[in-house]
Amino acid sequence: MNNNDNNEKFIDVESLPVDKGQQVAWENCFQNSNSYVEPKKKKGRGLRILGKIAGVLVLTMIGGAVGSAATYSLMKTNNVAATKQITSYIPQSFTASTPDAMSAADAFNKVAPAVVIVSTKGSSNSGFINGEVEGMGSGFIINEEGYILTNYHVIANAKEITVTLSDNTEVSATVVNYDQKKDIAMLKLKDGTKVPAVAELGDSDQIYPGAEVIAIGTPLSKNFAQTLTKGVISGSNRTIEGENGESVNLIQTDAAINPGNSGGPLVNAKGQVIGINSMKIGSDASGSSTPVEGIGFAIPINEVKNKIDALSKPILNLGIQIRELDSATAKKYDLVEGIYVSSVEEYSPAEKGGLKIGDIIVKCDGKESKTFDELKAIKESKNAGDTMKIEVIRDKKTVDLSVVLEEKSN
Repeated sequence: MNNNDNNEKFIDVESLPVDKGQQVAWENCFQNSNSYVEPKKKKGRGLRILGKIAGVLVLTMIGGAVGSAATYSLMKTNNVAATKQITSYIPQSFTASTPDAMSAADAFNKVAPAVVIVSTKGSSNSGFINGEVEGMGSGFIINEEGYILTNYHVIANAKEITVTLSDNTEVSATVVNYDQKKDIAMLKLKDGTKVPAVAELGDSDQIYPGAEVIAIGTPLSKNFAQTLTKGVISGSNRTIEGENGESVNLIQTDAAINPGNSGGPLVNAKGQVIGINSMKIGSDASGSSTPVEGIGFAIPINEVKNKIDALSKPILNLGIQIRELDSATAKKYDLVEGIYVSSVEEYSPAEKGGLKIGDIIVKCDGKESKTFDELKAIKESKNAGDTMKIEVIRDKKTVDLSVVLEEKSN
């Protein structure tokens, strides 16, 4: 399921939440021989020999210095990066002989009770499918209040969401908030639901290639609920371009991740969630998408932790669509750099606050807000009922507005 927005030109403000090296050493060793006997020949010959030896040594040292400089220059020119020295106190193997290391079975038994199936119903008019569509993914419970982390693409366009807990209980859930750019979403079980378990979040910075992990989820259908796949970290800090054209930082793993696994946890040898299983990619020579075995990706949990508070708050409605005006575009059209308001929803907080099509937002709450991310950061810090002081340029004049934020209706 894909969000039907225009990612190239217009951004809907409501579509996102309110988020050694190689060191070359040259060492010259010289030992004086204590058995040396000077030949009894012409005076000064010994001195000449020593002079030649000294000259050779000088040339050798000069050569060493030049060689070192050349090597350094070559490294610098070709941007040879230093190999990062990784020190981790987290066990990297399920068979590690450390007190806090678990077997893969124990890690599964610790996390699996918190893993859920996310079933959705929505509508589609893509041309290929017209009418109601169903989808399925995975997720995991992060607190006793019943909040669940999953992927945004799992719940995109969903009108109805049902969560199946690890004890097979089916419970309705609602979307609290989401960040489409990062492909993460927060769900909440209906009030009063008893959660079977809570997943422990780990440290995704304490992993490196070769570290063993397991992925837990429900691939393909509910018949395969609570499936465990095991593998290793194939690479960290992979920059991948998603379907919406945004570049994201991901963990690469060879643990099998299949349709339905999306939103489930990637778990380390301590039984902690270090990633949210996100996607499996591949393409053939023609550029068409084809399955590639052994290449899966997960969102690092450290990139989600600092968003949990914002994601746990309801989506706040502003009611505008915008387009960023960079300095070059602004100069071309004799405008100012900022956020161009391309549309305003009827009866929205923006309309009530006086925002109009053609306004260019330049400040919010006294802070420079000339990009979507800057505006979003301020919006994320607010609650329903809070006021945003927005400064806009209208007809080349500064206008100050006050917009009272409201919760967005589902």
